[in-house]
Amino acid sequence: MTARRRHLPWLPTALYLALIFYLSSQSDPLPGLTTRVWDKALHALEYGAVGGLLLLSLRSSGVGPRLALVLAVAGASLYGLSDELHQAFVPIRSCDVRDWAADTLGGALGAALAAATLRLREARASIRPVPRRP
Repeated sequence: MTARRRHLPWLPTALYLALIFYLSSQSDPLPGLTTRVWDKALHALEYGAVGGLLLLSLRSSGVGPRLALVLAVAGASLYGLSDELHQAFVPIRSCDVRDWAADTLGGALGAALAAATLRLREARASIRPVPRRP
């Protein structure tokens, strides 16, 4: 596997993590959304995508299913922790352990959903159609 093929699946993950970092650097990102939707739901949804993207990137890189799930959940949780610590230095933002818990839960759910989707796709691909008799 070439380096390009190995690293290409990580591009969407890296871009999404960069977007999170950018938005976390803002004092009041997306004010129209954050005033209407529960904060913890936004965190869970945001990090659900992180968990799913991490799992897909890991699996595309050849990591086994169980290890990829563990690493995706751990990675989402750690990135959520770093995001909360980062926000402690942004005006009118704060570091909140409940936000980190929502990040971790969302990351776990997103990784589990991605893992289940891949497992279902692999199971369907392994089923071969029965040839018809004339």
